[in-house]
Amino acid sequence: MKKPYWALIPLLVLSGCVSEDNPIPIQPKKSIVILYENDVHCGIDGYTKMRGLRDAIVRADTSYVAMVSSGDFLQGDLAGAISTGQYIVDIMKHMGYDAVTLGNHEFDYGVPRMQKLLPQIGTDIVCANLFEMGATKPMYQPYVIKQYGDKRLAFVGATTPESMTDEAYAFFDTDGTQLYDLRTNECFSLVQQAVDKARQEGADHVVVLSHLGEAESFTGIDSHKLVKSTRGIDVVLDGHTHSVIKCDQVANLDKVLVPTTQTGTKFNNVGKLWISPEGKFVTTLVAKEDNPYTNDAITATINSIKDLMKNVTSVNVATTEFDLLALEGSAWLVRHQETAIGNLVADAFRTIFECQIGLVNGGAVRSNINKGVINYGNVIAVQPNDNNMCILQVTGEELMTMLTKSTANCPEDDGAFPQVSGMKFTIHTGSHTVTDVMIQDKGKDTYSPLDLNATYTLSTTDYCYNRGGMYKTLANCKLVSLEPKLSRDALNDYLKNTLKGVVPNRYKSTEGRITILND
Repeated sequence: MKKPYWALIPLLVLSGCVSEDNPIPIQPKKSIVILYENDVHCGIDGYTKMRGLRDAIVRADTSYVAMVSSGDFLQGDLAGAISTGQYIVDIMKHMGYDAVTLGNHEFDYGVPRMQKLLPQIGTDIVCANLFEMGATKPMYQPYVIKQYGDKRLAFVGATTPESMTDEAYAFFDTDGTQLYDLRTNECFSLVQQAVDKARQEGADHVVVLSHLGEAESFTGIDSHKLVKSTRGIDVVLDGHTHSVIKCDQVANLDKVLVPTTQTGTKFNNVGKLWISPEGKFVTTLVAKEDNPYTNDAITATINSIKDLMKNVTSVNVATTEFDLLALEGSAWLVRHQETAIGNLVADAFRTIFECQIGLVNGGAVRSNINKGVINYGNVIAVQPNDNNMCILQVTGEELMTMLTKSTANCPEDDGAFPQVSGMKFTIHTGSHTVTDVMIQDKGKDTYSPLDLNATYTLSTTDYCYNRGGMYKTLANCKLVSLEPKLSRDALNDYLKNTLKGVVPNRYKSTEGRITILND
């Protein structure tokens, strides 16, 4: 470790370099600058600008410089999806981070995959509230202390307990046994313990890398409540809600105002925390368009990864002899009527997960499939959102409620409009009602009337289930399983394996699954 300038002064005295004619120069104490990001979500082009900004500050030689991440970097776009996070850590390991905490999307590929990826970053991973079930110590260190000049900074990590719901498949075994715990009820006290221990070990300042978000959560955990419930934290570098917050001042238990900040998402901003030698904290955001700096090595790494991604997306999956239209001109067909492409996606969901019903909201089907060769890039374009698949057990009454609410705006466009498989129904646009709901009989081509008291298995995305889709009508349904497979990969598997690489003629037109009556 390179010694700071103040540590070299005794060596100068002993070596006889000092005299009345050659006095020791008075060195002003340097400030500390911490560059921070949150919710990058695979926005890989921003890494070179962040590292370039760090390099520029180092060259100016007026401050010690650190870089940290408040989580959600492994998932969110093509680079993460097609490499299950590998391409992201391939960039991050060259960045020189000082500390990183976990976001909820670090769990998207499962804990074993996360544990394989994170050590490759080559820095300290901090998280005070992630435990294996039954363990007395957290899986990662709660904090790390780093030296900058004559100051010791502690970075404490905490991540949202919402992950145990939103990424439940990573926390529970297939039989429902809980494997990991984010200690919802102890979250604030675990952070406080880490802060206290860091102070006892000589930390001059404590910076919390928080992936809690400032918005109220169903868990009762957010970054503002964290500050209000603790003492000894100097600043919170927050994430999770994608907010752009230069500085919120939140009073802690001692009524001391603690700065809390977020950068937004995908490197729209880089955060810059300035700590004066006297301990003053100032946060600001540097917009990407205001940052002219880049780093050649990081840029080269990003470009090589883009080449790899191009190789992956160009892989052929299937062929079709006809167009499958999600939109015609500027009109989004999937948002107000049955479409062949909606049937294709819903069939993929139902078939891959062996459910009675497949469901995708029309707003999630985002591109046409044109006649000819279908490559993986085309599949991603149809299902670009990072939605995981889930299996639900739903009652006939819950299905009727979902259909009624999600078709109420028909014939106007609505992103909640259902594209379905294993189901038929009729929409009455005048009365805004749904009738004649039929469910396909198991293993047959026949249909039977919906039984409001019966239960059915339904495969859909976690967005439709509990992240706001379908007007939250499915949020109280029984969750059978939350799958690690993304919706686009379910579609890819269906095209490549189930359909053997050829889109059959039945998708050339619609099949009468949805009847619309203007009465």
